[in-house]
Parts: sequence; structure tokens; C-alpha cells
Amino acid sequence: MKQITVSGAIILRNNPETHKREIFATQRGYGDWKGWWEIPGGKLEPGETPEECIVREIREELAAEIKAEKKVGVVEYDYPAFHLTMHCILCTIVSGELKLLEHEAAKWVNKETLRSVNWLPADQLILDKIEELL
Repeated sequence: MKQITVSGAIILRNNPETHKREIFATQRGYGDWKGWWEIPGGKLEPGETPEECIVREIREELAAEIKAEKKVGVVEYDYPAFHLTMHCILCTIVSGELKLLEHEAAKWVNKETLRSVNWLPADQLILDKIEELL
């Protein structure tokens, strides 16, 4: 089975209006999983660490600079066509505004709204750990 290794950014912020912690969720706009929600990220390039990957991917996909703070977990999931290894990394925004360059939609979700979107199957496996951060 094909193996794909990715990094996912759990971009955390404190909402100044609601005083709640939130993470940034993005909606896929392409492919077999179009319309499903995910933590943003992408594939590791040869020789790249998961932390280097996520900083590069967020710069490319969302036009913002982030800091990779710490690894929250690693998800292993078998999709029909491939096995996914996803390094889930807690991140904070260093500069810039998150702009959708590749995704269909995005939203900030908090503890109460975290499970209100249709998360990709692999992303569902990290939701309990994300909930602990919120």
C-alpha cells in the first residue's frame, strides 16, 4: 500500500472577543474528500522534519508565518488508496493573516464547536487531544 507522510498544523489562538481558545480548521476544495474538514498541512519533502514541513506548508497554503511549538501526536490511518502518517503539531501564528490560497473555506472552532464540522477520518483520531488544548 502506498505510504504518505504529512504534517498537520493545530493552529491555536485565544479569541479576544469570546475569551475562548480556538483552532483553525480548513475545508478541502478538491479531490475525493472535497467538502470535508481538516487541520491544514501537507506532505513532507525528502530530508524535511515534520516541523519544517508544517512551517513551509502554512506559508504556501495560507500565506502566514507560524511557529511549530510541539508535537501533539501522530495519527496512523488507512485510507482506501494509501496509508497516512500524520504528524500533528501545535502551532502559533508569528506574522501575517491566514489567507485561503488552496482551501474552499475555513473557520476557527472552539471546544463547543470542534465536532460540528465533518472532519476527515484521519483528523477525527486527533480530536480528543485537540479538545484537551482548548
